[in-house]
Amino acid sequence: MATLQKIRSKGTALILILGLALFAFIAEELVRALSSSRNASRQVIGEVYGENVTYQEFNDLVDEYENAVKLGNGGQNLTEAQNIQLRDQVWNEFLQNQVIAHEAKALGLTVTDAELQNIINTGSSQLLRQTPFVNQQTGMFDVNMLNQFLKNYDEIQNNPDYPEAQKEVLVQYYKYWKFIEKRVREDALSQKYQNLLSACLISNPVSAKASFEARNNETQVLLAAVPYTSIKDGDIEVSEDELKAKYKELAQQAPELFDMQEEARDIKYIVVPVTASDADKDALTKELNEFKEAMETSENLANTVRESRSSISYSGLPVSRKALPNDIAAQLDSMAPGTSVGPTINTSDNTMNVVKYIAKVQQPDSVEYRVISVPGSDDKAKATADSIFTALNAGAPIDTIAKKYNQAAEAQWITSEQIGNNSLRDDDKKFVESLFTTAAGSYKKVELSNGSLIIKVTDSRNIIDKYDVAIIKRSIDFSEDTHNSIWNKFSSFLAANPTQEDIEANAAKAGYMVQTAPYVTPGSHYVANVPSTTDALRWIFKSKVGDVSELYEAGSANDQLLVVMLTAIHKKGMRDFNDEALKEYLKEEVTKDKKAAQLIEKIQGMKSIAEVAKVAGAVQDTVSNISFAYPVFVQKVAQSEPALSGVASAAKKGQFVTGIKGNGAVYALQVLDKSKLEGKFDKKEEEAQLASANQRSINGALSYLLRKAKIEDNRYLFYQ
Repeated sequence: MATLQKIRSKGTALILILGLALFAFIAEELVRALSSSRNASRQVIGEVYGENVTYQEFNDLVDEYENAVKLGNGGQNLTEAQNIQLRDQVWNEFLQNQVIAHEAKALGLTVTDAELQNIINTGSSQLLRQTPFVNQQTGMFDVNMLNQFLKNYDEIQNNPDYPEAQKEVLVQYYKYWKFIEKRVREDALSQKYQNLLSACLISNPVSAKASFEARNNETQVLLAAVPYTSIKDGDIEVSEDELKAKYKELAQQAPELFDMQEEARDIKYIVVPVTASDADKDALTKELNEFKEAMETSENLANTVRESRSSISYSGLPVSRKALPNDIAAQLDSMAPGTSVGPTINTSDNTMNVVKYIAKVQQPDSVEYRVISVPGSDDKAKATADSIFTALNAGAPIDTIAKKYNQAAEAQWITSEQIGNNSLRDDDKKFVESLFTTAAGSYKKVELSNGSLIIKVTDSRNIIDKYDVAIIKRSIDFSEDTHNSIWNKFSSFLAANPTQEDIEANAAKAGYMVQTAPYVTPGSHYVANVPSTTDALRWIFKSKVGDVSELYEAGSANDQLLVVMLTAIHKKGMRDFNDEALKEYLKEEVTKDKKAAQLIEKIQGMKSIAEVAKVAGAVQDTVSNISFAYPVFVQKVAQSEPALSGVASAAKKGQFVTGIKGNGAVYALQVLDKSKLEGKFDKKEEEAQLASANQRSINGALSYLLRKAKIEDNRYLFYQ
């Protein structure tokens, strides 16, 4: 009882303690949930139809495409520009597939496994011709080759004794096939959907006949044009109300002109290039002079060029003029064999060069050859090679000898362009040198480090000049001291001018130029067309108007310094009337309307082309082959004028029409002649042409659907 009484006396404290403990537990779970939610949101790279697209999901798609591209280019890594282009392609295809899948689901359209298999069996998709399973004789996809590959793949994957390296190669090809298979299914669904849209745009005999007549009936006119430029812009007053009225008019007529699919930002910026100083150039000149001296006495010129860190290797073989950089090829014209020049500066590629011109020879540009190889470098292998060489020179058929040693010795061509100016191993150099110095019809034995080759040159063509020339080409780079000096100077300027107003007021006096970039979007990739500016792009979309960024190192080699100022924010959706760029466009349109009204009033009562041609600024011309199907391009006004096509086609021969408002002028025309092109109306052919033309409408429908898909693109947050 005493214990119970004690608990009762402490009841309030116990309740408080339990309450706090319970709250702590709930708070911990809440924090954990919020943290998990934040982490998930950080992985969202975009949005389509309100559904999140994760970075992992998109990056997996990019990897699929990248592996496919690498498989086609021999495994070479992509450059930064190629990676950006690839990600854009993947994103755009992903969006289109999402839109089509969304619409197809609403309509009940699908591609069944049976349909997909039928496409593969018949090879009817063009995508299948991009696979390794193409019959070389027919150029067509061969499903039997695919089935054999898949069978071998399954067997090898389950074979623990099969070499892992070769398994990995098969895995890459298998992944590539699954990538193509998926794209074939997506393409088939897209084709189904587009076929459905096409069926909604059926051509008919009436429209086919009208299209034929519009294209084949032609008009020749004499016209007079009074260009809008004949009235000064300063003579036209435009009010705010007129701008608002034009905004409302155009927004109703063509809302897509004002509909921004992405948020955008207006910025001002300063870019400061970091270039080599005179001291940097002097240091490089001294270094290259030392290498030039070494080249004069070197017994291993290729090694000397390599040690100089030249961007152009030396093979020791004469090369064609096309294999040389343009500046070096031009320099040889003023040099004699056996001489050297340099160091010289080439401003076009920002390099310093030393050239040693050794010799000029004449050799074939291309050679056809056959070869028998004899592996091994022991006495027995050398004796075999000698025996083959002797037999061939004695008249033995090369096919017979090759067959004896289980070789095909098929004829193949090699060109100077294939060799280029690449660095070659000693064995490769011996082989190539033998090919281009052996007379057609002759044999030559080439001893290599691990065997011998017996070569027969069967043909050689196009004797050209080739040059044995050693080149040291070095980029003129800035030093760390130079970089720091330019950085410190620019950084000091920014510290003394912290606001946008300060920067704009004092930049020119300090030697800097403020530039403007309107409508920067998240998909811009680069700020101010400067590579490696992802951090600056991210700053732009998280800052507020008036902010000044930090000083960024940018450019492909940190060779540019960048500071950005945010001047305006454009939200997604309809562009605001107060948008300065939009207002300027509206002003141009209202000004053109007012000029057109003035000019139409001026010429409205005139009765002839000659009378209109007397108006100040007017031009006169004869235009033939006008049809209703195509807009007229008026050379003397430098404008395409669809209105003239309609008026001229409707007017009768001899008729005079005035006051035609065009894109670049107000026109009057006199119909000189009407004619009809030769040709018979073919209803089926005309309807087929109309059906083909309808594809533009289908593309327009897809563009419309993309605009309505509620797309968010945040890729700039994830990729450097």
